[in-house]
Amino acid sequence: MPSLPKRYHVPMRIQTCLLALGALTSSLAAESVVSEKRVQAAVEELEQIAASALTTTGIPGLAVAVVHKDKVVFARGFGVREAGKKDPVDADTVFLLASVSKPIGSTVLAAAVGEGKVSWDSRISDLDPGFALSEPWVTREVTVRDFYAHRSGLPAHAGDLLEDIGFDREEVLHRLRYQQPDTSFRSAYAYTNFGMTEGAVAVAKALGTTWEELSEEQLYRPLDMTSTSSRHADFLAQKNRAEGHVEENGRWVPRFQRNPDAQSPAGGVSSSVHDLAKWMRLQLAGGRWGDRQLIDKAALDETHHPHMLTGFNSATGIPAFYGLGWNVSHDPQGRLRLSHSGAFGLGAATAVFLVPAEQLGIVVLTNAAPIGVPEAIGMEFLDRALYGAPSADWGKIFGDVFARMNAAEAAHIADYSTPPASPTPAGPLDGYTGTFTSDFYGEFRVINKNGHLELGLGPKDRTVPLKHWDRDIFLYEMESENLVGPSGLFFTMGPDGRAMSVTVENLNRLGNGTFPRKPE
Repeated sequence: MPSLPKRYHVPMRIQTCLLALGALTSSLAAESVVSEKRVQAAVEELEQIAASALTTTGIPGLAVAVVHKDKVVFARGFGVREAGKKDPVDADTVFLLASVSKPIGSTVLAAAVGEGKVSWDSRISDLDPGFALSEPWVTREVTVRDFYAHRSGLPAHAGDLLEDIGFDREEVLHRLRYQQPDTSFRSAYAYTNFGMTEGAVAVAKALGTTWEELSEEQLYRPLDMTSTSSRHADFLAQKNRAEGHVEENGRWVPRFQRNPDAQSPAGGVSSSVHDLAKWMRLQLAGGRWGDRQLIDKAALDETHHPHMLTGFNSATGIPAFYGLGWNVSHDPQGRLRLSHSGAFGLGAATAVFLVPAEQLGIVVLTNAAPIGVPEAIGMEFLDRALYGAPSADWGKIFGDVFARMNAAEAAHIADYSTPPASPTPAGPLDGYTGTFTSDFYGEFRVINKNGHLELGLGPKDRTVPLKHWDRDIFLYEMESENLVGPSGLFFTMGPDGRAMSVTVENLNRLGNGTFPRKPE
């Protein structure tokens, strides 16, 4: 497999292993009700746990909040907002949440469902008639519930690469109609950011508003979450914000700015642990906030119910599920566990855990690419709070999990670390030039610029150089969330010496990366 740059790499299918949050539960004996004394003892260990995580991994900063019995019992930051600077992380520092946005988004929809504005089973075709999938009958029948449970039949992460090459939300959602399904409708789980995004956007459209405004109206303003937003511009406007970091030559550096607006309902929320503690309290109180039932309990409870099987705990055999925006499981004592992780390879890793029976929750936000830190902190805290002691070395477990995910994702691309010993020369460069097109990805151009080929792709015609590899194979490389490391362009040449088509290796993961030449 290729030697991909670790500092920028995070697997597209990160959720596959993050489902371990629903399956990796302790087998230690538990009391029927956890005492406040035990929770307080676990809280007192958090400072050391967090400080140790910073020292061990070198990540710049993190923030943690814990709620118990409708009270915030811990909320503070550790480390710095940006490596090389002194500004500290505190409980009000705003982080990108990545996929922790999903359970927040399902909370917003639960509020709308509880008010009778929509139903979890509202058809997308009724809410957003312009949206389509590749099969007309699925277009007609797919519901909000289907998209929030990741069971539409779309392949995992369908549309993510469209975002990477520069398409906005509207265009990505439009192009999902050109994506062939991976499974039959409602038969299998496949984690799909833009499927969930369409479910949220369709509800907002039907209510005559935008997703960003709906989120503020239904959740952020009622809970006085003043540092929380579903707009990236609002995150950038925050003075007290955490910069994302990637690992480079053993050091964490702020290299990229990840703009997740295109998939805002699934990955575009920014917030602080101070604000997220309020949201956790709302969740654990069944939608109640103070003396007001802010969200209908039945509508919110629906998000916590198992909807799609995602796997089994290898040690206990206990199944794990996806609900509506939540990972859903039960520990050996039968307690419901809710969790979700979020990750951007360009510099964010987050996790939230709730144990509703104990009215206990923890959220951990970090400003570094995912290596398992928030998951390890969250699981060690829960072990201490529920059982009195950690049941495993969670730092090592999650560190190994993320390392394996990186290695597995790297295997999708051929090894370009060592050039061929005797490469066959390319043909005349003008034979490779032209415009190539795909319904899904749109057009891209290959041009000859002063004797060197360049590739222009995406709606902004982003240009990257091509490097010859062997005969009709060239390489290109760009830095984005998912398109990581060098990737091959394989030209199919016609008898006239001109390329008839080209297959772009890292755009071909879902089988739609071959581009025929556009007729002239």
